[in-house]
Formats: sequence, structure tokens, C-alpha cells
Amino acid sequence: MAVWALGLNHNTAPLDLRGRFAFTTEQMGATLDGLRQAVSQDSEVAILSTCNRTEIYGAGGKTQIQQTLDWLANSGGVSTDALKTHTYTLQENDAARHAFRVASGLDSMVLGEPQILGQMKDAVRAASDAGALGTTLNQLFQRSFAVAKEVRSSTEIGAHSISMAAAAVRLASQLFEDLGESHVLFVGAGEMIELCATHFAAKSPRSMAVANRTLERGEKIATHLGGVALRLSELPDRLHEFDIVVSCTASLLPLIGLGAVERALRKRKRRPMFMVDLAVPRDIEPEVKSLADVYLYTVDDLSEVVQTGQASRQAAVAQAEVIIDAGVQSFAHWLDQRSNVPLIQQLNSQADAWREAELARAHKLLAKGESPEAVLEALSKGLTQKMLHGAMAELHTGDVQAREKARYAIEHFFLRNNR
Repeated sequence: MAVWALGLNHNTAPLDLRGRFAFTTEQMGATLDGLRQAVSQDSEVAILSTCNRTEIYGAGGKTQIQQTLDWLANSGGVSTDALKTHTYTLQENDAARHAFRVASGLDSMVLGEPQILGQMKDAVRAASDAGALGTTLNQLFQRSFAVAKEVRSSTEIGAHSISMAAAAVRLASQLFEDLGESHVLFVGAGEMIELCATHFAAKSPRSMAVANRTLERGEKIATHLGGVALRLSELPDRLHEFDIVVSCTASLLPLIGLGAVERALRKRKRRPMFMVDLAVPRDIEPEVKSLADVYLYTVDDLSEVVQTGQASRQAAVAQAEVIIDAGVQSFAHWLDQRSNVPLIQQLNSQADAWREAELARAHKLLAKGESPEAVLEALSKGLTQKMLHGAMAELHTGDVQAREKARYAIEHFFLRNNR
């Protein structure tokens, strides 16, 4: 069974290119179906899509990396050659090691960040629901989760982690002298927004609001924060009320355009705005960054901030890699054993056929009045002859080299207990 992975992440592709390959949860079922049709209906596939990466994991009778690359390029509307320069491909043990490192937070922008593990579990659940997950990939991911759990419990890899949310608060604090006097708007209501809201709430801003496509979901978070909920349609008219805007939605098109921000700045009499766009694809048009009174940061812009303090965790990386290596070896052993399954099934089938034939013969002899002792003797001899027939035939072949190989194999499989 071949195992492979193909992906692009924050290290290999710019933000706008990654945005072309962001797959939402709602479209994942249809996306996986399309991928399997392009690769092979017999293949197992799963897609991990986050703001920092899009990765495709596959397993099947043979590696389908080129077909996977062609499909991904077509889905994003770019040429295969252009996409290839920004992707990485991995096979067998390397693919397993990569999956284990991703799950453990070793391949993240924020070393040791825990969110990726939940995102991987969501990806596995989506693949399972779509019928695209088989025994091999399920085993790979379950082992990834187990390795990640051991890494997190046995090392200090996640200690003092600086998250995107914490980085956003740190940058905002550099712009505004007192965050307690600021008005904060969160656009979206997902896990990342909840995390950011929690971090900003700790600074006790003057007011907080949540704008979301589904008002009920926005109200839930806003109530928890002691803030108010807005409809997305209200953003253009109310954007000027907020000093800080943090956005992270699954929208395929920007929600906050250059014109809306320019109008907001005029109403604010040029008072500065701090904006964080954590969405992939972007929620805020990139041209907004050119405005003199706007400080706009994307997930990639925050990378330098989140690197702070990572040196103190590098010692834990070595420990984590040892755990991951052991996990890779264990998976490779399991995969190797899986390759023998067809042969084992054939052996069992052949043995059952012999057994059924000799039982049928024994029943006929008993029906004719033969003594049970004679029937048992005949049954045992019949089974023995059938089991040894192939070995005996090889020993009598005319090829000297073949006879030598047969003799060694027969001694190994039939006579080793007598040595």
C-alpha cells in the first residue's frame, strides 16, 4: 500500500496563493469526491485546510502524486508548473513523519500550537463522513493523534507558546497606549475569533462587538464577552466606531473593502485603526494596507511576532522528534505487515479448500460404513499430502538453483522446530 502527501504551507507559498486552495467545511464532501474521481476511486484521501496550509494525504495501490497535483492546480485555477514550485511531496515514511510533526505542532508557524490537532481531527472526520477514509489513512491519523498526545504530555513543546491571538494583542498594545480605552470589533464567530476575543477581553477594552453572518452565533460570543452582536450588513456604516478590527471568516471574497475603510477613516477624523486579517482567503482587501492611518496585519505578517520566545522551546523539539521517529517506525512496521494480508488471505482460502475437500471425502467414507478410525487416518493423510505436494514438487524440479532455494525454504518453514 502506497502512502503519500502533497501540500503547500506558510513556508512554501504566499498568503494569496494559499487562499486559492482554502476549502471550507461545507464544501469538503464534494471536494473529496472530486479528488477521488481525479486520482482513483479506490484511493483513500483526506484534505487538511487551514489558514497556514492545505495538505492532501492519500493511500492506494500506487502513488498518485502527479494526479493529486494536477487536481489541486485545477481547483485553484493555476497551472500545474506554477503550483509545483510552491508545494512539497512526501511518500511512505516521510509522509507519516510529516503528519506526525504537523499534529504535534512542530510544523506550525507557532511552534507547539494546539489548534492544529483539532483541525486535523476535523479533516479526518470530514474524510470519514465522505467515505474517503480507509484503513490505511485512518491508521496514519490515529497514530498521529497518539504521537501528538505523547509529545504534548512528555515534552515542553507547548510551554509559553505565543499564539496569533496573543501576538495581535501585543501589536495593538504598541499602537494604543491604553487598550482599556479602545473599541474592538471581531468579524466572524469561529474558534480563532473566540480565542482572539478572550485575549482582548483580558485587557478590558471600553467596548467589544461581534459581526457574523449568523446573528445567533455572534450573539452567543458577544454575550459571553459582555458586548453586542452586529450583522455583517451593518459593517460599512459602523466600521468607523472601532479602533481595532480582527477578522477571520470562511468567506471566499473580502468582506471589508478599501472604500469602506476610507469612509471610516474620514468619519474618525484620521484617528488610526488597527486591523488583523487572520482569514485565508483574505477578509480585508490588501489595498487597505496602503492607507496611512491603518495598521493592517495578516497571518504571515504576524509570523515574526510569534517566533519570539521559541528558542526556549527548541530543546523540547529534539525530545519530540525522538517520539515521532518511534511512531514512524511503528507505522512502517504496521504498513509492512498490511502488505502480507492478501497472501495470508490466499493461504487461508487454500487451506479451507483442502479441509473442505477432505471432510467431504471423509463423510462419504463414513456413509459407506468405513470405520471412524480408518476415515480419520485417511483424512489426516489426505491433508498432509495436499500440504506437502507443492514442497515435494519443488524438490524434484530439474533446476539445481531452484531445488536449493526450495530446500532452504522447506527447512525454514517445516523443520525449524527440529533444529
